Amino acid sequence: MLLIIGTIRLPPDRLDEARPVMERMVSASRAEPGCLEYSYAQDVFEPGLIRVTEVWSDRIALDAHFRAPHLADWRASWPGLGIGERNLVLYEAGEPMPT
Repeated sequence: MLLIIGTIRLPPDRLDEARPVMERMVSASRAEPGCLEYSYAQDVFEPGLIRVTEVWSDRIALDAHFRAPHLADWRASWPGLGIGERNLVLYEAGEPMPT
């Protein structure tokens, strides 16, 4: 299982403009084979900070995601939305365990 955890930043005044673009990308990503979780969440303390969580079944699914047209569209929207800072980290994880 692969996890991508991190953040992206955009100007807080662009969030309303960015939300439908993010929603299209997240919805399309969630429908991909091998996507176990895909979420964007606005940080409650830092306006414009979006927390990203992705869980993928394997590298094949993640590589297919990286080639997906909706991801290319999302990346192409960054300059217009003012998205500049990205801090995403890929982790390899074992099977989930109850806590």
